[in-house]
Amino acid sequence: MFDSSSNAEPPAPPTPAGDEEPRQPATGQAAAQPSAPPEPMIVFSHVSIAFDGRPVLEDVSFSVAHGQTLCILGRSGVGKSVALRILMGFLKPDEGSVRVEGQEITTLGEEGMRAIRKRVTMVFQNGALFDSLSVRENVAFPLRERDGMDEEQIQQEVTRLIGLVGAEDVVDVLPASLSTGRKRAVAIARALAARPEVVLYDEPTTMVDPIIARRLGDLIQRLKRQLGFTSIVVTHDMRFAARLADQVLFLHQGRAQFFGPLNGFLGSPDPHIQQFLALDAYLPPSE
Repeated sequence: MFDSSSNAEPPAPPTPAGDEEPRQPATGQAAAQPSAPPEPMIVFSHVSIAFDGRPVLEDVSFSVAHGQTLCILGRSGVGKSVALRILMGFLKPDEGSVRVEGQEITTLGEEGMRAIRKRVTMVFQNGALFDSLSVRENVAFPLRERDGMDEEQIQQEVTRLIGLVGAEDVVDVLPASLSTGRKRAVAIARALAARPEVVLYDEPTTMVDPIIARRLGDLIQRLKRQLGFTSIVVTHDMRFAARLADQVLFLHQGRAQFFGPLNGFLGSPDPHIQQFLALDAYLPPSE
């Protein structure tokens, strides 16, 4: 018999067999730990590469989360575009790791990289369009490489993509007849035809006037919102980067001088960053 004068509590009655209930954590006991967050879409870890003994990237690390835009900034010759070419597999780093959604790519052969390039595509500075093909045929080219699409479906998709970049009035024009800004817009449409998860832009505003640069920035931002792309934009144009960047990587003499959010970059006391911002803000006196 239970002694009511005792401090001990009575034992709980046994649960009938087959009638068990889920065990609840005791009061104060830690609840089950939440699952770990997903790995970033792109991760560079301690990447170094040299050409003819000259270091171009030294111990560079950064990451890009799903759906984010990273802008890589810095002066000419600091390795900004080299980082994109490593990610595309056109160059192999001397040291370090590069992962795409957790998959190490530095050890992949050409066949493995072809699979990566279906997920990661690049808009080259010169557009890299086929000169002998019209705008329509340039955009259709990646679609014809894909299985399971008939000609009617290809043309419908071409029309949609050309409409996204605002090139409806030049669908039957050859690239040689296009302005630099139009070539880049068409190159973006062709890149989208591959249905990538990551889009890399190499100096999209080089050799275009400020109005075209603004339009390209609007286009990249709109595509990010509508399609949810992860993007990396290499640029030396701070105004362009300020409109796009979730994160900034600033390269100086091949090293990652800064990696973090845009506001942190703009407010950094680092003298190299402040000099870069001051030079970018300089406007020559009007004549």
